[in-house]
Amino acid sequence: MRIKTTFLQKKNRVWAIFAAFLLVTVASDALSAEIEIPSSFNPVGSGARALGMGGAFIAVADDATAASWNPGGLTQLKKPECSVVFSGLHRKEDISFGTNPEGDGMQSVSEEDLNYLSVTYPFEAWGRNMVVSLAYQHLYDFYREWEFTLNETVDDLSVSRRWEYDHAGRLSAIGLSYAVRVVPKLSLGFTLNFWDNDITQNEWKQKYHMNGIESSDDISFDRKLLARYRTYRFDGFNMNFGLLWRINYNLTFGAVLKTPFTADISRKEEQYWKVIESDSDIYTGSNIASKADKLDMPMSYGIGVHYNFSDALSVSADLYRTEWSDYIYKTEDGPDYSPITGRPISETSIDDTCQVRLGGEYRFMNKEKEYVVPIRFGVFYDPVPADGSPDDVYGISIGLGFTKNNFFSLDLSYQYRFGNNVGEIYLKHFDFSQDLDEHTVYASLIIYKW
Repeated sequence: MRIKTTFLQKKNRVWAIFAAFLLVTVASDALSAEIEIPSSFNPVGSGARALGMGGAFIAVADDATAASWNPGGLTQLKKPECSVVFSGLHRKEDISFGTNPEGDGMQSVSEEDLNYLSVTYPFEAWGRNMVVSLAYQHLYDFYREWEFTLNETVDDLSVSRRWEYDHAGRLSAIGLSYAVRVVPKLSLGFTLNFWDNDITQNEWKQKYHMNGIESSDDISFDRKLLARYRTYRFDGFNMNFGLLWRINYNLTFGAVLKTPFTADISRKEEQYWKVIESDSDIYTGSNIASKADKLDMPMSYGIGVHYNFSDALSVSADLYRTEWSDYIYKTEDGPDYSPITGRPISETSIDDTCQVRLGGEYRFMNKEKEYVVPIRFGVFYDPVPADGSPDDVYGISIGLGFTKNNFFSLDLSYQYRFGNNVGEIYLKHFDFSQDLDEHTVYASLIIYKW
C-alpha cells in the first residue's frame, strides 16, 4: 500500500527527484561534450587500391586518387583520368560499464557513402610536366548508435535511465591540386582544401533521449526526462604539400604535410526535459541556444618509401604523425577545452600519434591481351588519441583489381580495423570501455579515357 505524503513532503521529494535528474543531466554531458570521431582519427587518402595495401601509398600515389595521398605524385599520370570511390562500413562496438554491468552490450551501425570523386588533367608547360586535379573527399564520419540502461541509487532513490544515443554526420573537403616535375626525378605539389558547409554537408549531430527516473519510496516519477540535440556546422581551409622523389627504378621516396587550421564552428543546442508523476506534469522546461565557436585542427605529416622488386612485385611503408596535442575547441563564451575528453585543456593530457602502414602488391600481367590483375595486402597501426597514452587500434586489409591498359581500372578492397578496451574517455566515471570491430569495403573505378 502506498503511503500518502503531505504537500510539503511531496514538494521536497519532487525537488529531491529533480536534483537527481540534474545529476543525471550533468553526467549526460560527458557523453556529448567530446567531438566523437568513431572512424579513424587519422584520415589518409582514398581509393580501393591504396587501402587494399593498408594505406601505405604516400610514395606510390600514381593514379587518379594521388591528390588525396601525396599531390607530388600526380605528375606520374600521363593521360587525363577520373575516379569514383564508394565505401560501405559496418562498425560494432561492444561497450562495457565497470560500475553498471546492466548497460553492457553490443552496439552497431552501418553506412554507405561516396568516398571520393576526382578529375585529373596532365599537361606540359615551359618544358615541364604539370598536372591539375579537382576532387571531393570524405574524410571523417561521426556515425554511432547506442542504446543502454543504467541503474543507480541517488539520495535513497532508485534511478533507472534508458539512453538512446544517435551520432551522425561527416566532414569532407573539396580539393584543388597542382603538381609539377621540377627535375626528372623530383616532383612537388600542393592541394587547396575547402571545408565549406555550403558546398558539401560538413556537419554532425548528437541526439539523445534519456527516459525514466523511478523512486522506490513513496513517490515515483517517470518519463519523459530529457531530450537533447546538438548540431555542429564546420567551415575551414587548409593546404597539403607533397613531394615525390624517384631515386631510381626500384626505390621511391614520398613526403606529405597537411597544414593546421582553425575552423569556424556553428553550434546549436536544444534541450527539453519533463518530470511526471502519474499523469500530472511536475516540472517541464526547455532551452535553445546558438553559439559561434572555433576548432583548432592539428598539423599532420608523413613519409613513405616504395620499392619495386620487379615489374610484378612491390612493397611500400608509411609513417604518419598527427599533433593531437594542438587539437583545441574554443567556445564563444567559455574556456578552451579538449574535443577529445570534453574537459578544459589544463586538465587534459593528449599525446600526438604516429601511424604505421605497410603494404604490398603483386601483379599478374597478360601483355598480349593488355590487362593486369593485381592482388594486394596490408597491415597498419592506427592509434586513437586519448587522455594520457593513445588507444591501440590495428588493422589489416586485402584487395583485388582488374586493369585494362589505357582504358580503366576496377578495384575492390576489404579493411578490418579493431581495438580492445578503447574509448575509456567517453564515460570515464562509469569505468567505461569498448571493444571495436570495424569492417569496410571499398570499390573504385578509374577511367583513363573520357
